[in-house]
Formats: sequence, structure tokens, C-alpha cells
Amino acid sequence: MPSSWDVAGWSPLPLRLIVGYGFMAHGFAKIAKNPEVFAGILHALSVPAPHFMAWATIAIELIGGLAILLGAFVPLVSVPMIAVLAVAALTVHLPFGFTSIKLMAVTASGPRFGPPGYETDLLYLACLITLVVGGAGRFAVDNWLKGKLRL
Repeated sequence: MPSSWDVAGWSPLPLRLIVGYGFMAHGFAKIAKNPEVFAGILHALSVPAPHFMAWATIAIELIGGLAILLGAFVPLVSVPMIAVLAVAALTVHLPFGFTSIKLMAVTASGPRFGPPGYETDLLYLACLITLVVGGAGRFAVDNWLKGKLRL
């Protein structure tokens, strides 16, 4: 029987926290900046049904992010989250290369950065795939739902 301090059981927790928080932060940012603005961006990218897709993306980021944070329904919510990441990587970030942080200059008002590449999208994808394949780890709702909460 594994010890409650078994590293393998705890290792998914930081992945869940950063991925869940990251998705939710992006969803809240789209709401704060007005979903119509995001719909306009999707329209400019020739995404079909941009208003619907804007709200669908926001819902996926908020609901999926919360589910990952809690370790709930991880394999199920990962599918649409992976789709959102793939679309973002291919339509927005791919033309700017791999690197996500591009320091262009440091001015008196602070650093200026160039457009982000697909690096962060790949990191999120790797985390989601790891959680699906390896499980959500300790303190996950998925374990509670299975009746196997192991502390």
C-alpha cells in the first residue's frame, strides 16, 4: 500500500494547480475585456460562428480550468481544453515560432515583449496529457467520486 507521502501521488497536484488556474485566468480575462472583443478576434481569424465560439472558449476555460484545479472529470474536460490549445497554437502562435517570451527592448517604462510563440501551448498540452494518462493524483475529486480518496 502506498504511503500518503508517496511522491508519485502528489506530483500531479502542481500540474493541476497551474493548468487549472491558467485556464481560468484566461477565461476571466476574456470576460473582463468584453467577450465581443474576443469574438471580433475570432472573426478576424476566420473562425466560424465567432460569437458562439468566443463563449464556448470562455466556458471551456472557466469550467475546464475549475475541473482540472479540483481534479474532477479530468479525462473528459481535457478533450475540449486540448482542442482550444491546438486552435490557439495553430492559428495565433505558430507564425511566431516556438519561444513564448521574446524580449524586444528594455525602455524607461519597462520591458517590451514580442508576440508569443507556441511554447506555452505545448507545456499546457503536456500537462493535460500527463494528467489524463497518469491520473489526477491526491486530493482529486475523481478519487472521491470513485470512493478511493487516499490521504
